Amino acid sequence: MAGVTIPPGALRSVHMSDRHISQHFETLAIHAGNTADPLTGAVVPPIYQVSTYKQDGVGGLRGGYEYSRSANPTRTALEENLAALEGGRRGLAFASGLAAEDTLLRTLLTPGDHVVIPNDAYGGTFRLFAKVATRWGVEWSVADTSDPAAVRAAITPKTKAVWVETPSNPLLGITDIAAVAQVAHDAGAKLVVDNTFATPYLQQPLSLGADVVVHSLTKYMGGHSDVVGGALIVSDPGLGEELAYHQNAMGAVAGPFDSWLVLRGTKTLAVRMDRHSENATRIADMLSRHARVTSVLYPGLPEHPGHEVAAKQMKAFGGMVSFRVEGGEQAAVDVCNRAQVFTLGESLGGVESLIEHPGRMTHASAAGSALEVPADLVRLSVGIENVDDLLEDLQQALGK
Repeated sequence: MAGVTIPPGALRSVHMSDRHISQHFETLAIHAGNTADPLTGAVVPPIYQVSTYKQDGVGGLRGGYEYSRSANPTRTALEENLAALEGGRRGLAFASGLAAEDTLLRTLLTPGDHVVIPNDAYGGTFRLFAKVATRWGVEWSVADTSDPAAVRAAITPKTKAVWVETPSNPLLGITDIAAVAQVAHDAGAKLVVDNTFATPYLQQPLSLGADVVVHSLTKYMGGHSDVVGGALIVSDPGLGEELAYHQNAMGAVAGPFDSWLVLRGTKTLAVRMDRHSENATRIADMLSRHARVTSVLYPGLPEHPGHEVAAKQMKAFGGMVSFRVEGGEQAAVDVCNRAQVFTLGESLGGVESLIEHPGRMTHASAAGSALEVPADLVRLSVGIENVDDLLEDLQQALGK
């Protein structure tokens, strides 16, 4: 490539809104951030596996790149893709979902500030607040975020953020994002929505009033159980700059290969989420009629307490299903152990179906707290396999 001159900014992907290309989600997922390589015309952004960049004189950066902790072209492509899919102005990609959450907390909060967290949340998020942020002087209290009045009652003069998961993990609770956004904003607080379960294909919290969207990119966004990553997306460019400053200062950034893997995953997000949702609906219906199942937690079921709100703010109801079984904890563990097509494992959102016991696995850190989950609970991440095979597997695991 000797003699090739790369104009400033050429390595940066062009945001879809600047290219006047269709804003339909499926088109954005494939094209946003995915500008053809300026050197070769490659239609997939290259993996820029590089730590530093040649400068054209002191301070003369090509495309704004100097060091890959601060910015990397592959990560830039992913961040622009994420911002477009969530309808935000700025996206930031991190080494994990918890790295994204930690950076967000240290950007928004100072010692003595208060956060309202949900009474049903990912165990790692609870651990971050209870075991890490608390030692830094951050106060927090728990509220049922499906009830805006309960959120309002939990807010104090020190509250700087309200944290929401919808659907929640693992009880599939639903929060009215617009209603809780109003409650948070009335108190001068920001609303943070973990959109990992729904993904931007099914739900876009920023359009409903949220200030920050959080993702574990490990899950549906990557979609293939082969990458760990996290993201923050915001509408306010000023907040985006603050987050970018802290991201660079703290350093837990997504690597170029991880960014490339997630960018590959988002291209098929729409078609995968359609199948995840279809399969989960069939499975929830079967479980709701099974004699050994005492309760099914899936927002697509009309009897779910959050069904109407979910139908209002989601395109479909997602691929996560939880259920409780008669016989208590050991019976739930036995169901997990007997599954064959469903793989016993933590995490979620991959093309393969997973089954787990939250009380002993993903949510063990919440034991003894207000976020402790029922011992008889089983959580499913419903994959995109043939649904008849999945139904048969669950029926045999439950003992028909």
